[in-house]
Amino acid sequence: MLTERQRMILNAIVDDYIRSAEPVGSRSISKRGDVGFSPATIRNEMADLEELGFLEQPHTSAGRIPSTKGYRYYVDHLVKLNEINETDLKQAHSFFSEKMIQMEQVIQHAAMILSNLTNYTSILLGPEMFSNSLKHFNLVPLDETTAVAIIVTNTGHVENRTITIPPGIRMDEMEKIVNILNAKLIGIPLVRLKSKLYAEVGQELERYVDHCEEVLGILDSALAGDSEQRIFLSGTTNMLTQPEFKDVDKVKTILDLLDETPTVMKMISAAPMGIQVRIGTENDHEAIANCSLITATYQLDGQSLGTIGILGPTRMEYGKVITLLDVISKDLALIMGRFYK
Repeated sequence: MLTERQRMILNAIVDDYIRSAEPVGSRSISKRGDVGFSPATIRNEMADLEELGFLEQPHTSAGRIPSTKGYRYYVDHLVKLNEINETDLKQAHSFFSEKMIQMEQVIQHAAMILSNLTNYTSILLGPEMFSNSLKHFNLVPLDETTAVAIIVTNTGHVENRTITIPPGIRMDEMEKIVNILNAKLIGIPLVRLKSKLYAEVGQELERYVDHCEEVLGILDSALAGDSEQRIFLSGTTNMLTQPEFKDVDKVKTILDLLDETPTVMKMISAAPMGIQVRIGTENDHEAIANCSLITATYQLDGQSLGTIGILGPTRMEYGKVITLLDVISKDLALIMGRFYK
């Protein structure tokens, strides 16, 4: 457990290092108006923080820099959120007001705004299911207990799934189920099928089919296909502007990783719900062991549809990035509701 003085000094060191990219010494910390301790006191505390693993001392400097552990403590306990200037906030919201015809345009625009505002690399994972809608649904009985659910989309994609028929469902009831689904769901974007199934189809099924709740559960599984996803990147060369990445070979390994679409998709899609921060060696890939990756999921009707990510150096403006991701992920959710009512 850090003392209040250690917390204050660690916070000052992280803030100064984020701003300057230079190791931070006790004298520069003592000159800050919000610290108020002598250089000697600060030196002692910095030595203790280094011993505890929160700071590191580069070989060529008397100053200190934060370690992964130090950044983690800063993010978890000290970072200040919502400290974003009005101009940046206005630009973050700007794509929401622009009239874009396709969801893909919105996602590309959001990626560009994020990379411009942060000067880091933005990565957005977006579902293709937005442009896909249901064209036809059918149930083909195999025997008394199983059937094949056939889902055809407007793009011609066909999915077949074997489902279990609830006991007591008659053939004429299955035909009725198929007719109701096609009447209610044709033309509905795949992303909206689940909410429409329970809100509208369920009411209709109750009138004609026994075991309605059980039937709805099976239909939910049948219609919940795996959504194809696409990756959008912006500002991939922004790493070149960061002083810690002057080493061309180091930058090349990062750019090579970003070119591996399946790897990036897996890296981003594995992010849990909400906002997550992975710092330095907390990342799975050695190529970004000196980077931080902050992600935020965006949702529609409680369903996670994609992830926004920012990749930058561990010396990242965490408060600003977390705030921007929170703002834009919420705006994306609102836009999705507007696109697919």
